[in-house]
Amino acid sequence: MPAHLTLFSHLPPSLGPELDRRLARLVARAAPRARIAGVMDLDGGTAFRIDSAELEDIRAELADAFEGLLTPPDRAPWQPHVTIQNKVEPREARRLQDRLRGEFQPRSLAIRGLATWIYADGALDPLKRYMFRG
Repeated sequence: MPAHLTLFSHLPPSLGPELDRRLARLVARAAPRARIAGVMDLDGGTAFRIDSAELEDIRAELADAFEGLLTPPDRAPWQPHVTIQNKVEPREARRLQDRLRGEFQPRSLAIRGLATWIYADGALDPLKRYMFRG
């Protein structure tokens, strides 16, 4: 099952055409190299921490382009991760983190593309996918 990394949690819908152009240009290059680097505590949840300088560069380029339109959470330092557990009691989260850390081995992660989503009626719905060329 594909995992999702969130680059931005809220971009204004008015950015649609500009975002579409930028994402199409960004995926014309080779896919960014990435690795699952560790286990993260999400305060009531657990995630795998992702390391990818190339993906961080992509996000920084987009953040620079849309700087004045970013919400405070999207202006905060980015911590790339894949959530595997959310909204649980801290004790339950720590149990899972301890178990995962005991068996964790860093490994590569394939980043296949970028996507846009829209939040509607309490759910995220996919809008468009942009697949890397290489």
